Amino acid sequence: MKLFVGLGNPGAKYAQNRHNIGFMAMDQIASDHGFAPWKSKFQGEATEGRLGDEKVLLLKPGTFMNRSGQSVQAAMQFYKLAPADVTVFHDELDLAPGKCRVKQGGGHAGHNGLRSIHGHIGEAYGRVRLGIGHPGHKDAVAGYVLHDFPKADADWLDDLLRGIADGAPHLAEGDAGKFMNAVALRVAPARSSKTPAQSPAKAEVPKPASKPQPEPDVRNPLQKLMDRFK
Repeated sequence: MKLFVGLGNPGAKYAQNRHNIGFMAMDQIASDHGFAPWKSKFQGEATEGRLGDEKVLLLKPGTFMNRSGQSVQAAMQFYKLAPADVTVFHDELDLAPGKCRVKQGGGHAGHNGLRSIHGHIGEAYGRVRLGIGHPGHKDAVAGYVLHDFPKADADWLDDLLRGIADGAPHLAEGDAGKFMNAVALRVAPARSSKTPAQSPAKAEVPKPASKPQPEPDVRNPLQKLMDRFK
C-alpha cells in the first residue's frame, strides 16, 4: 500500500486557502478515481482506493498544519508503512503558480507541515511540490498562504489539480516521469502541429501595356501629296 498525504488546515474557513492546495489535490484524486467516501481516521480524514495496480490510502490530516506528522505517523503505524511508501502533497512558495515538482527526501525549507512530518517519520518520504508563488517578502508569507486563491487563479489551479489526478496512478507505481508528463499535458497542452491555412496571396494583375505613341510626321507637303497616290 502507498500513502498519499495532502497538507492543509481543517475547517471551511481554510478550505480555499493557498496553504490547502494539498487537501485539494487529495479531493481531486479521490473524485476522479472513484475512491470510497471520506472517513474520520488517523486524526484526520482518510479514504482508500486503487490507482492502477496499487492500493492507496489518501489522507488529509485534521491536526492543523504544524502537527501534520501526528496523523501521518498514525496511518503509517497502522499499515506498517515505511517513509518510502509515503508521498506528501504541499504548497511551495519557491515555485511559480501552477508549477509542479516531485522530490524524494531532503529538507523541509521551513514549511511547518513538512517540519512536523520530519519530526515524526524522518525525511526519506516523497513530496509533490505545488507552486503557489511568493508574496515577495518573508513578512507577508503567513497572510499570503492563509488567504484564498483569487478568482484569477481558478483556471491554472483547476488544470493543475486535474493533471495531478491524471498522473496519480503513475506516481503510485513509482514513475515520477510519467506523472509529470500527465500534469504537463493539462497545464501546458501540446499545440496542434497543423497551422491554419493562410489565405492565398492575391495575384498581381499586370497593368495593360501603354500604346506606343506615333512618331511625328516629318514629311514635307509635296511628299505627303505624292504618298497619297502611291
